[in-house]
Amino acid sequence: MKQILSRLAAASGLALAGASAALAQVNPTASSVNEEALMRGLQSGEVVGGRVSIPNPEAAALINPDNKLWAAMQGATLHTLSIAAILVTLAVLVLFYLIRGRIRVEGGFSGRKILRFTSVERFAHWLLASTFIVLALTGLNLIIGRTVILPLVGERAFGTMTAWGKIAHNYLAWPFMAALIMVFLLWVIHNVPARIDLEWIKQGGGILKKGVHPPARKFNFGQKIVFWAVVLGGAAMSYTGIMLLFPAEAGTVADWQFYQVIHALVAAGMSALILGHIYIGTLGMEGAFDAMGNGEVDENWAKEHHSLWVDEVKETRVRNDARTTPAE
Repeated sequence: MKQILSRLAAASGLALAGASAALAQVNPTASSVNEEALMRGLQSGEVVGGRVSIPNPEAAALINPDNKLWAAMQGATLHTLSIAAILVTLAVLVLFYLIRGRIRVEGGFSGRKILRFTSVERFAHWLLASTFIVLALTGLNLIIGRTVILPLVGERAFGTMTAWGKIAHNYLAWPFMAALIMVFLLWVIHNVPARIDLEWIKQGGGILKKGVHPPARKFNFGQKIVFWAVVLGGAAMSYTGIMLLFPAEAGTVADWQFYQVIHALVAAGMSALILGHIYIGTLGMEGAFDAMGNGEVDENWAKEHHSLWVDEVKETRVRNDARTTPAE
């Protein structure tokens, strides 16, 4: 028994000696990040990396000064710009309403209706409008929610709202893009800049002065600006949004951060533009909402704001009547 115990002790001693030798040869912390390196990285702004066993070497970065700059922009610059875009636009619209008032139909309503937008056109418009509003609100929540909304509703309500908002933002992006394509195909032919737009610009669109009604076809120059801003801005948000949904396709972390900044800036600009568009289409101009409400507008409203388009509609009616009227 003593011999067996002595042999076990000897074997254990050899094993410990071998392990000590191995540890002496391989230091598991030799290439790891220590506290000194972390503090130096925080102070100097250099990239501090560790070790990873996955194929993505970028995941080894523990401190990246570019990430700190992006986080500062996300938390300060974009936060400020997003709030400013909305508040400044609302202030301008209120001031404009107080000075100019509601744009009335000077000739009064005639009671005669003209079809302005078909059901297909209105479907595309409302699909685009409704999805954009949800996307704008949920996206704005991601930027200013913690500082503005969280203190008002509390952590539990804010967490639930943000979780559902993120789902809505991700999935409603697809019908938004589909509606954007529909709107482009339906109206691009009516939104090509033309020489007649110069007259509309000279007269300020008839918005600043009462009794001024520059000639316009189906879309005036102001509406053309909204159209192209929505199409180009929507395309930019769609592309950058896809890159945010699929970061592996975006490239590097810096590329993803760039797309995120562009996405937020374009969204802020479009939100301000759409607020103005909503104002003109509802409170700002009498009779304007009917165009997208039921598709028909009063003839006097149409003559005042789209006189050339009214002439085109009447000429088309005359030609159609001539074709359908049998010869005597």
